[in-house]
Amino acid sequence: MKIVFLDAVTLNPGDLDWKPLTDLGEVVFYDRTAPDQIVERAAGAGIVLVNKIKLNASHFKALPDLKYVGVTATGYDIIDLKAARDHQITVTNVKGYSSDSVAQHTFALLLELVSKTGLHHESVKNGDWQACPDFCYWKSPLTELSGKTMGLIGLGGIGERVAAIALAFGMKVMVHRRNPAKTDVDISYTDLDTLFGTSDVVSLHCPLTEDTREIINSVNLSKMKNTSYLINTARGGLINESDLAEALRNKTIAGAGLDVLTAEPPVNGNSLIGAPNCVITPHQAWASTEARTRLLAWTVDNIIAFRDGNPVNVVS
Repeated sequence: MKIVFLDAVTLNPGDLDWKPLTDLGEVVFYDRTAPDQIVERAAGAGIVLVNKIKLNASHFKALPDLKYVGVTATGYDIIDLKAARDHQITVTNVKGYSSDSVAQHTFALLLELVSKTGLHHESVKNGDWQACPDFCYWKSPLTELSGKTMGLIGLGGIGERVAAIALAFGMKVMVHRRNPAKTDVDISYTDLDTLFGTSDVVSLHCPLTEDTREIINSVNLSKMKNTSYLINTARGGLINESDLAEALRNKTIAGAGLDVLTAEPPVNGNSLIGAPNCVITPHQAWASTEARTRLLAWTVDNIIAFRDGNPVNVVS
């Protein structure tokens, strides 16, 4: 079957080898596809791959040859699953490919907040150390993580890796999740109020649902210590951004490290960009070379399994 990848640049901006995918047959790559280009470009394809392109009933109705949609990501809310089922289209996703990378980035954000490496690097570049009468200096308080409490909201594959890293730093780990389960790491489960009130770091690792949407809001922020930090590498919609911006301005909490925002890219600006002690990266936690290599390989595995009549990682 013909394969069309509608937003291929997200997975591979040019540093990966497409050969594992092109070995499967005819593949047409588009770096980006506008909504009004989807039907034209996907026409005649039995397999369509997407990362952030939304597909709905009108697309499926207009694409009678389409049999399979491969989402090259873990989240699949971009696909109208009911419509896919109605049109007998198999939809799969890829899970777990970026867990180590996202956990690593979680601590990259946290370490920047507590150690201010970037601030001090710029200070040295600007000549401050050369002009200093002493052998050392620091331009802001520096915080040690050992002995602090990491509060995790959610404990999937990424959350478990974050917990393990936190323990390696000598931190205590507490978790709030809907269904507590036994794990191999030394953690404790708790309610949300306790987690917000006692954690030195609150890190979000839960899906975006109606129950978790804007779980970070003025009420819950007010429960946090004024020395605590918030980290979000999950979904932007977990945070009420204006409430967080206000909390940072008022020093309700000490800082925030974010890899995701509600609107991406933030074309009309965002109240958190430029907020005090707020570190923001452009949704890159998942995008290490190693993680994207796995993502490509596992996407190919999904297609092969579907082609062989034994589909895996099916979400619809």
